[in-house]
Amino acid sequence: MTTEVRVPEPGLRERKKTATRQALHEAAVRLAMAHGADKITVEAVADEAGVSRRTFSNYFANKEEALLYGDRQRIGALIDIVRARPAGEAPWVALTRAAQEFYEQLGELDPQWVAQSRLMRAQPALAAQQVSTFAALERELAAAVAERNDEPDPQGMRARLMAAAFMTAMRVSLHVWLEAPDESSLDELVQRSLAETGRGFGDSGQARGAGRGAFPAPR
Repeated sequence: MTTEVRVPEPGLRERKKTATRQALHEAAVRLAMAHGADKITVEAVADEAGVSRRTFSNYFANKEEALLYGDRQRIGALIDIVRARPAGEAPWVALTRAAQEFYEQLGELDPQWVAQSRLMRAQPALAAQQVSTFAALERELAAAVAERNDEPDPQGMRARLMAAAFMTAMRVSLHVWLEAPDESSLDELVQRSLAETGRGFGDSGQARGAGRGAFPAPR
C-alpha cells in the first residue's frame, strides 16, 4: 500500500512573514520608480510599507536586496521547474525546456517588471547586488544540474559551468531585448541564446539516447 506524503502548508506566522517581505519589496520598487533607486533610503522603504526600520532589517540587509527580491523569486521558480523536469532529460535540455516552460507560465510581461529591469541596468549599486544575488542562485542551479549529470564530474566543474552559462544566457538575452523590445520577443531571444550556448556542451546538450535534431529549436 502506498502512503501519500502530504507537505504541510505554511502556517500563519510564515504567511505573515512572506507578506511582509513582499510588501517591503513592492514599497522599494514603488519608491525607486518614483524617485530613483539612488535617492531612496531604508527608512523611506520601511515607512512606505508601514513597518519599522528594525522590521526591515529582519528581512533584508539593504535597499538593493529589497529591490531585487522579485528577481530572486522568479529565478527561484525557474530552478524549481528545472528540478521538476523528467529525469531522462540531459542537463542542458532540461535547462532549455525549463526556460521555455517558465516563459509560457509567465505569459505577457508585466510593464512594471520591464521598467524595473531598465532601472537595474542604470544603477551600479543594484547591478553589483544582482551579481551577488544571482551567484547564490547559480549555486542552487548547479546542484540541480549535478543531480541529472551522468558524466564524471567529481568537483562539480561541469555542473557549475553549465549553470553559469545558463544564467549568463538569460541575463544577456534580457539586456538585448531591453535595447530593442519590438524586434523580437524575450522568449525567442532566450531560446536563441540557449541554443547557441548549448553547442559548447556537446552531448550534454542532447536528450539521452536522442540524435542531434533533438535539441529544442527556438520558437
